[in-house]
Amino acid sequence: MASVNKVILIGNCGRDPEVRYTPQGTAICNVSVATSSRRKDRNTGEMVEDTQWHRVTFYERLAEIAGEYLKKGRSVYVEGRLKYGKYTDKDGIERNTVDVIAEQMQLLGGREGMGGGDEMGGGGMGMGGGGGSRGGYSRAPARGGDDMDGGAPAPRAAAPRPAPQQRPAAPAPQQRPATGFDDMDDDIPF
Repeated sequence: MASVNKVILIGNCGRDPEVRYTPQGTAICNVSVATSSRRKDRNTGEMVEDTQWHRVTFYERLAEIAGEYLKKGRSVYVEGRLKYGKYTDKDGIERNTVDVIAEQMQLLGGREGMGGGDEMGGGGMGMGGGGGSRGGYSRAPARGGDDMDGGAPAPRAAAPRPAPQQRPAAPAPQQRPATGFDDMDDDIPF
């Protein structure tokens, strides 16, 4: 049976990213992303903002890019999957964690000191294996046995587009017989 584990977040970075490297040289970047929603309180009738914090982890080249370009307060689009974990804290209490393992990232808003952005506001800096036509960043395909995030398949690369084909020239329009309305001015207001 097929299943889907996909998360899409559009939010703001809550802190500057932390980049570290494994002994094998794999980059890992952690960042917190805040998403907010507004709703009307049933009792008071006033609008209430509800903010959720998400722990996002980037790997490999995507981690290096996130560490370089993401900053506290920066808007970001992240696409990935959920990963659940458990650990025991210093008091011996077992805690649960939920992480978003990022597979694609798109910087939103202006380029902040790098000139203007593109029409999507993300700068359009395409890198990585499966960025598609949106101009975002995505993880490079996983190398054999080096997958740090539980064996998820790497995102698909965008299929090459065929070259546009030349269309034959349209035939010249045929002459129509005069109807008596050819010299009438078209001032219809609708």
